[in-house]
Amino acid sequence: MKKPALSTVVFLTTISLTTVAQAANSEHIRQLLATKQCESCDLSGAGLVLADLSGANLSKANLSGANLSRANLSGADLTGANLSGASLFGVNLSGAKLNDANLLGTDLRNSYLANAELNNVSLNNANLQGALGIPLQAAKPEEFYAWGVAEAQKGNQQQAIDYFNQAIAIKPDFAGAYLARGVARYQILDRQGAFQDAQIAENLFKTKNDNPGMQTAQAFLLELKTPQGSKVTTGKPSLVDFLGGVASVLLQFFPF
Repeated sequence: MKKPALSTVVFLTTISLTTVAQAANSEHIRQLLATKQCESCDLSGAGLVLADLSGANLSKANLSGANLSRANLSGADLTGANLSGASLFGVNLSGAKLNDANLLGTDLRNSYLANAELNNVSLNNANLQGALGIPLQAAKPEEFYAWGVAEAQKGNQQQAIDYFNQAIAIKPDFAGAYLARGVARYQILDRQGAFQDAQIAENLFKTKNDNPGMQTAQAFLLELKTPQGSKVTTGKPSLVDFLGGVASVLLQFFPF
């Protein structure tokens, strides 16, 4: 009984791989790998995992659904390229030109985007979890903030802090980002940094007459001032309790 089942799996797998291979133009794949020149090429569904495509000309190329995981695309020209649904997991895109590219549903997790050009590009529907070096002009401060909150909820505090830094760099009066960064800093044992951020957040909320935000910042400051190791009075939440519930509170500062 097992042999027919195994044969069926092998057959279906073969059909699947053949379908993927046929999705891309094989001649265009050979051209790209041999010359790194493939403007307007049809590379949809192509398997280019770990490919060295640094400096390649892929402007206006169709790379929809392609697998470029961990490829080197540093300095590549992807202007106007269709990368919808493509996997760029762990890809080096430093200095790449992605102006006017289609990044709908693109997997950019753990990618490196330092100095990449992303003019007229929407990152709203791309997966940027763990991506590094996202240019400030490529996203709104609220988007950096949202990514930071998501990373903080997963326990990736340093990555969260990096995102909050970018949100603050674009919008220096972003009170929620300061408070969120303060919480993340406390969680990596940077008590002084947490205190400074909470103070800034409190002042900014006060300036904006945002009483809920100001009260939350004050509650955080009060907990930070409580000597470590001291007993907490009945009914007063501990700092651990405060941090455990702060993520839901921070979402209230999401200015959408």
